[in-house]
Amino acid sequence: MPSNAIDRAFTARKAIGSEPEPTYAGALSFMRRRFSKDVKGADAVVWGIPFDAAVSNRPGARFGPQAIRRASAIFDVDPQYPFGIDLFEHLAVVDYGDCLLDYGNHHKTPAAIEKEAAKILKQAGFLLSLGGDHFVTWPLLRAHAAVHGPLALVQFDAHQDTWFDDDRRIDHGSFVGRAVRAGLIDPDRSIQIGIRTHAPEDCGIKIVYGHEVEEMRAADIACAIHERTGGRKTYVTFDIDCLDPAHAPGTGTPVAGGPSSARMLSVLRQLGGVDIVGADVVEVAPAYDHADITAIAGATIAMHYLGLLAQKKARR
Repeated sequence: MPSNAIDRAFTARKAIGSEPEPTYAGALSFMRRRFSKDVKGADAVVWGIPFDAAVSNRPGARFGPQAIRRASAIFDVDPQYPFGIDLFEHLAVVDYGDCLLDYGNHHKTPAAIEKEAAKILKQAGFLLSLGGDHFVTWPLLRAHAAVHGPLALVQFDAHQDTWFDDDRRIDHGSFVGRAVRAGLIDPDRSIQIGIRTHAPEDCGIKIVYGHEVEEMRAADIACAIHERTGGRKTYVTFDIDCLDPAHAPGTGTPVAGGPSSARMLSVLRQLGGVDIVGADVVEVAPAYDHADITAIAGATIAMHYLGLLAQKKARR
């Protein structure tokens, strides 16, 4: 191992390429990507949003970005499974660090997230956000829709998040309904996977319930996503509580009866034909985790997003 292969998050001079680094040491950026506020020309930017003031049950997702970055250190420089390639041989990725939020003025949070996301999207091709609770997806959708127009939404979740609000609440359970009313997402092109609760309103979004997921092959779930999105520019949001608590105990609102991480990762792997323009992983709350089970799942989901991008770029 080269003597200077340490703290690549700070010492790397470019966004492309990898070097070996001990999984147990070194600065913990996401997958050892270079920390930088200069994202011009980057294929993808990883960004943490440490916010959890919108939760209805257990707080703690503000520590999610830290936990996901820490868990991502296990991904070394070998070709990443299941993609079989070094994701960073041609894919330029930087870690932008975290969003700075005022914990005493939560009403300012949505605008702060949207403004920073818009700034990143003006310079980089793809924004991968690490939550944080699921409210953060609301301002992220606003920023992405401002660039791409109304989006298809693919939501992996145990909850519909369509509870009605007054369009001013800071609430992780109502952002989807608000996004439909605001015209940010097209419900006729949107789909929710793994739902195991009932909300009063479905907003016209297709739902694949948890018990249906258990009766379907991963390929069939992926096919349903392809058919529903129909070529529309798509935002993918993955609430870690989509997974059964056995696979993701570290979250604020766990619901029994969910799918395994293996099944949902298999679905993600097959979404290469979906035009994904932005994505997030949310609701990782490490205080309730065991042996980093949930953080590892969250990091692996995030890695799969980058894997899909790397495969797409390699085919060009």
